Amino acid sequence: MTTKEQKILDEIDSYGGIDGAHHKQWLIDRVVRIITGDKYDEWVTGYEDGKYGPETYSWDTGCAP
Repeated sequence: MTTKEQKILDEIDSYGGIDGAHHKQWLIDRVVRIITGDKYDEWVTGYEDGKYGPETYSWDTGCAP
């Protein structure tokens, strides 16, 4: 297992059981940040643009527990 994979699993282990969709979205955002690293902003822009152009979707960073 890579260090990145272990960090993701540690985050899920620490925060995955906390109730509330806003907290779960925060965890998803944390995982995306770990995976994308310094390309996070680029990934979010690509996600939000979607197939119909700019601002097709919005990215929610959630709320820390």
